[in-house]
Amino acid sequence: MNAPIDRHATTAVPIHPLLASRHSTRAFTPGVDLGDDQIAALLEAARWAPSAGNTQPWRFLVARRDTGEFKRVLDCLDPGNRDWASHASALLVAARTDANAKGPLPHAAYDLGQAMAHLTFQAAAEGLTVRQMGGFDAAALAAEFGLEAPLVPMTVAAIGVAGDPAGLPEPVAGPDRRARVRLGIDDLLIRP
Repeated sequence: MNAPIDRHATTAVPIHPLLASRHSTRAFTPGVDLGDDQIAALLEAARWAPSAGNTQPWRFLVARRDTGEFKRVLDCLDPGNRDWASHASALLVAARTDANAKGPLPHAAYDLGQAMAHLTFQAAAEGLTVRQMGGFDAAALAAEFGLEAPLVPMTVAAIGVAGDPAGLPEPVAGPDRRARVRLGIDDLLIRP
């Protein structure tokens, strides 16, 4: 790689710079610790996300690097995610809760997605990056931390300061070394 790829999105119309510059890297700067205030801000942003009936059907487990909890979460990741995720400052397990005292919460997954979007935007404002993963053993993670129904682990997010993807092996760094591409707006619209 001769020059770094510009990770700023080329958007069809101007959008907020934090949204345009957000990307999910696998390269994290090792040795960076998150402060309590940074973690609190991420969780506070998620807390204020909208949810159906204000049910807030999300729960989070925060595991900081160099702790037993971090290793336990890391061990539940798919092998392809373990190597790069081990350099993150924290791993956050995001779980939805499918029911509360009033009954089932059919929009829990959608609402958790909104909370994660708010958390990701706050992370960008803090100079951090977030990479969410679906590559983990949800059953093992639930068993490891005693997460029982109605809690369902949905994603694990690696959080930290973006590093240099040049240091990643090619199979892992590939997306970080390519231009960002998205479907066009016309491809996303459903036209009756």
